[in-house]
Amino acid sequence: MDLVAPAGSRGALKAALAAGADAVYVGLRDQTNARNFPGLNFDPRHLHEVVSAAKRYQAQVYVAINTYARAGAWDHWKAAVDQAADAKVSALIAADMAVLDYASRTYPDLRLHLSVQASATNWRALRLYRELFNIRRAVLPRVLSLTQIARLAEHDVVPLEVFGFGSLCIMVEGRCLLSSYACGRSPNNYGACSPAESVEWISTPQGLETRLAGILIDRFAPGEAAGYPTLCKGRFRVANRIRHVFEEPTSLNTLDLLPNLAALGIEAIKLEGRQRSPAYVTQAVRTWRAALDAYQSDPQRFIPKDAWIRALGELAEGQQTTLGAYARVWR
Repeated sequence: MDLVAPAGSRGALKAALAAGADAVYVGLRDQTNARNFPGLNFDPRHLHEVVSAAKRYQAQVYVAINTYARAGAWDHWKAAVDQAADAKVSALIAADMAVLDYASRTYPDLRLHLSVQASATNWRALRLYRELFNIRRAVLPRVLSLTQIARLAEHDVVPLEVFGFGSLCIMVEGRCLLSSYACGRSPNNYGACSPAESVEWISTPQGLETRLAGILIDRFAPGEAAGYPTLCKGRFRVANRIRHVFEEPTSLNTLDLLPNLAALGIEAIKLEGRQRSPAYVTQAVRTWRAALDAYQSDPQRFIPKDAWIRALGELAEGQQTTLGAYARVWR
């Protein structure tokens, strides 16, 4: 299985390649990618440098143009496809049918991967994208159980990529409107969940408050770790009790499922985190590289090492990890 690593900055790119990633995924510095935060991503004129750097490590470069084009702004998405093709990237990760259609017709040799933002959760959807746009791989949403992924793999429509580690999205990816509800912008169109200009950190006598467009998301006691405010992982008063209503801050970690995923023929393991630091990328990629190599060398005796679990636990939100929907028993 290929190890696909996040690279939201030059430092993270170097870290991912040095730590042993088989591929890195990057975004352009605009609203065409779902991690459009200030200080992240790459200027289009630097894509050639990114590709050259990856080639030195025999790694691939995937460009995420995975938001949905807005009316009147199509030229931004069209230009992003043109720039990625010109840089001769290894693949384009896209969700919008207009983007996929333009890329497949204009650059038939450009490899297309279906983004998780497309929320394709059944084999008929995958077949439609393959027939219309000749997608070569699909990144599966994190709402699917291992049983559901197995059913998709049985149909063998296209090779599959799954998330192995990182922040969880508990919503149907590509369909979340929580950020839009709070501040009028969402990762689906503007490329940012909880855009930085809407985020406030306020010290109060009750504790450190985080607000999104004025909406109180959470309040932290002195010394309590404060995460980046998103509505889905905030604490709210329900039935006179303050608690995490949607999801607790926790990170996905599927090291235990590596043999299962390999048995299903999963082509690639993806690590979340283009908004993360080079140090995070180094530790996450290095740990998963060691695990994948260990599995490949002796599949029958593979057991995740305690050191790997600890290393990933240090990177996890709230210092917690979960198997998420992969371990779900209901259907």
